[in-house]
Amino acid sequence: MSTIRRILVAVKDPWARSLPALEKATQLARALEARVQLFHALSNPLYIDVAEIEGLTLSQLEQTERARAAARLGKLAERMQKAGVRVESTVEWDFPPHEAVIRAARAFEADLIVAECHPTAHHLPWLLRFTDFELLRLAPVPVLLIKTRRSYRHPAILAAVDPTHAYSKPLKLDREILHSATQLAQALRGSLHAVFAYDPLPVVALEGLALSGVMDTIAIETETHAKKALAGALNGASIPPSRRHVVPRHPIDAIRDAVRETGCGLVVMGAISRSGFKRLVLGNTAERVLDELPCDVLVVKPKRFPNRVPRARRGPQLMTVPVIEPGM
Repeated sequence: MSTIRRILVAVKDPWARSLPALEKATQLARALEARVQLFHALSNPLYIDVAEIEGLTLSQLEQTERARAAARLGKLAERMQKAGVRVESTVEWDFPPHEAVIRAARAFEADLIVAECHPTAHHLPWLLRFTDFELLRLAPVPVLLIKTRRSYRHPAILAAVDPTHAYSKPLKLDREILHSATQLAQALRGSLHAVFAYDPLPVVALEGLALSGVMDTIAIETETHAKKALAGALNGASIPPSRRHVVPRHPIDAIRDAVRETGCGLVVMGAISRSGFKRLVLGNTAERVLDELPCDVLVVKPKRFPNRVPRARRGPQLMTVPVIEPGM
């Protein structure tokens, strides 16, 4: 991840009472001296029938809705300007929302996308939805997904690495994760932590060893090897031993436990590009972690991550109100 100089903030609902993505983007922009663009995609359909009822042409209805959203986004930008941030705002008719955000980020040459997780009425209030995952899958630049309303106050930042590549994560991606986590920890004056989840010995491998005392020796050697692997991956990173979390569990459980232990406000993890049903995926581990973590998440991509989102905006969706025949 290169130095963050341009941040695109995807504003889902400009009229929302609480906009934690704006507050946190303001903190980051001030700390990093970065430029910001507030972006809102008008992705809801335009109904031809409504335009006719209101006596407007489709072009007039489109312009009216765009002007209304632009005015609101402009007020939000003014608030950030008063906080000392260089900011501009843009509204576009485009869909689906995740593609619209990626196109806007490309046009702005953004180094980072900041987006709020879509809240739900589910028992997990920040459960990720389709739009969130598609944005994380397809965006060629890092995406900071905001899951909490808490401001960053010297936050603990946790870098989730895999130096043994047990989960198909390339070595260079670990470097990107550490670079990103270090950059944000320094900018926000927080503490940097690292977590490495290693595979404990399977039960099958330990059969017959419990009574011989060999099991404990093997477990200790496995942990020692994991700590050495993490130390090698962290070479050059200023992370003291007390902030290195080596956990003999599956990554989902290990990262979640480390978050609880450190009270961290942000986890930095990686996503990889795979071919499967002709689409990009994060992987089952990343998706489950993203849903379960009670903090913000920065998803970092490998360099030269492919951008498969078309460049051309789609414009507004035009629809008509369906006519329901009597008796149907």
